[in-house]
Amino acid sequence: MAAPRTLRELAEYLGGTVAGDESKTVTGVASLDDAGDHQITFLANPRYASKVATTGAGAVVLPQGAERHGRNAIHVANPYLAFAKLLTLFHVAPREPKGVMAGAHVGQNVTMGSDVTIHPGAVVGDGARLGDRVTVYPGAVIYEGVTVGDDVTLHANVVVYQGCRIGSRVTIHAGTIIGSDGFGYAPDGDGFYKIPQLGIVVIEDDVEIGANTTIDRAALSATVIGRGTKIDNLVMIAHNCIIGENCTIVSQVGISGSTKLGKRVTLAGQVGVAGHLEIGDNVMVGAKSGIPGNVAAGSMLSGIPAYNHRDWLRVSAMVPKLPELKKTVAELEKRIRELEEKQGA
Repeated sequence: MAAPRTLRELAEYLGGTVAGDESKTVTGVASLDDAGDHQITFLANPRYASKVATTGAGAVVLPQGAERHGRNAIHVANPYLAFAKLLTLFHVAPREPKGVMAGAHVGQNVTMGSDVTIHPGAVVGDGARLGDRVTVYPGAVIYEGVTVGDDVTLHANVVVYQGCRIGSRVTIHAGTIIGSDGFGYAPDGDGFYKIPQLGIVVIEDDVEIGANTTIDRAALSATVIGRGTKIDNLVMIAHNCIIGENCTIVSQVGISGSTKLGKRVTLAGQVGVAGHLEIGDNVMVGAKSGIPGNVAAGSMLSGIPAYNHRDWLRVSAMVPKLPELKKTVAELEKRIRELEEKQGA
């Protein structure tokens, strides 16, 4: 457990300002409902502002100008970010390096930096290059010729195929496959001829990839995941895709081959993207949407096929009313027929 910190120290760490007792010490972080006198909590959603008055916390991280109800407080521009930093400070202990542990297999001509940990059951192939402070958990397999940067964590049963490159400060969670063959086949009579997938996958710096995700290698060049992008569990990214910087790709998204995403694109859960498309910067796509064509920068889309999100909201609000609307239209049609019959009589 981290050492106790005063609110003054925490405010300096977070870039905020203290209201109340600067000398008050806290030893950890908890929710508004559960925090005690020696813990700090936070308010990011104004819906829960009333809980600041009743929390048992010794201090609260608040947005600038928020009412503190007499509580010790640290005012910051982004309480949710401050919460993440406090959790890291108090509760995330640095790993102690353990070297190559018994039961791990390291191939020939492998280069490793300092403070590396290779757990039992992990495999590092010939000619691989690992940077400083790399951790490879049990069952993870690094094929031959893979390059891994500094401060990388590969969790249990991650597989990185031959020649792929992983940048620094990357975390890949259990069961994810990097660099499996792209889905490429040429028609050959009644069957198919496999197209050799000769490219690689490049994961740039500061990327995090969830569990059981698959990212296919390119046919000839590289499938690229841009710097700072965050990918959830159970995502499929096909061969030759280029994912821009700081994108957010949520669970069960599928992106077809040779599609290019710009910077800061958000794809919500179960979005499906067709192949050979371009999606511009700062696009947001709602859950379960289908993207059949190119998307202009700054667009906000939902639906199957996807269209303007605001229009989709209006249409969705009408759907429950359709049975009654159909009944009303049928009644109006009946009345019109009756009037026409009377006029023709």
